[in-house]
Amino acid sequence: MKENYIRMAHGAGGRMMNELIRTLFVPPLDNEYLRQMADAARIQIADLGAHIAISTDSFVIRPLFFPGGNIGSLAVHGTVNDLAMSGARPLWLTASFILEEGLDIETLERVVRAMAEAAHEAGVQIVAGDTKVVERGHGDGIYINTTGFGVVPDGIVIGPERIRPGDIVLLSGSVGDHGIAVLSQREGLAFETELLSDSAPLNGLVEALLAAAPHTHCLRDPTRGGLAAALNELAGAACVGIEIEEAAVPVRPAVAAACEMLGFDPLTVANEGKLVAFVPPEEADEALAALRSHPLGQEAVRIGFATEEHPGLVLARTHIGGRRVVDMPTGELLPRIC
Repeated sequence: MKENYIRMAHGAGGRMMNELIRTLFVPPLDNEYLRQMADAARIQIADLGAHIAISTDSFVIRPLFFPGGNIGSLAVHGTVNDLAMSGARPLWLTASFILEEGLDIETLERVVRAMAEAAHEAGVQIVAGDTKVVERGHGDGIYINTTGFGVVPDGIVIGPERIRPGDIVLLSGSVGDHGIAVLSQREGLAFETELLSDSAPLNGLVEALLAAAPHTHCLRDPTRGGLAAALNELAGAACVGIEIEEAAVPVRPAVAAACEMLGFDPLTVANEGKLVAFVPPEEADEALAALRSHPLGQEAVRIGFATEEHPGLVLARTHIGGRRVVDMPTGELLPRIC
């Protein structure tokens, strides 16, 4: 049923957001680049004989500061990662700030310094920007919009349409860290072990992966909607089935405990420093070794494979040997986590 108004769930990364994009935005804006439906658009510049990648994102996280990061570092990491998932080398970012009247200048300074540090770590430059101020009560402190630009190396072609049956699915580490860390800070939840966001720039990890497995077919960072949303999006776009071993997916004990207490499936909880890779089977071992050799991929694992069976559907083999459908998340999930 068509919705008559926007709900929080339309921005949560699940089924409602995907339906909104597919039915409202894509038809009137349709073009060959938008049809890629990837984190970054790959565009060929004929005069340069090269491909560039362009991505844009907005960050409205609440609270502004959370264990392991803040809105400034997150804005850089999120944009860099979207470019990296297309195989691009991120180079430049723009940043637009929407500030609420009454925001403490010291808070803004901390956010900008965090952005500068994150950009330096990722090897990118913030080269342009914009600032707007809205009346008190009409914002939430700071909103940030970023656009990223990068160059795709020759010979690298990555996207959902490249996934083939038989591809091995690799995951670079534990899931759910970011979403639960933000939620714990927002709601004042205390756990025996401190929960930290996994927010980090993944371009170095992607470079290591592609050096070892240059025929990698697809990359995706499972952010809003978590691993479940990412795999469902890719299964649908590639018209393949995906099967995973639920026990193979790493979940930190504190995250698992929090999810059990709050009634969440860890597969649907957001991440900001993890990637999923689809690689041909003959390169899978080298790809996994390359991921594990990098500081951000030391916990990388093989979690499943793509198959001709049940196209568009994601199945998980459970801990007791059965199989369950991993559906596209629905509802509000964890809003305002990026």
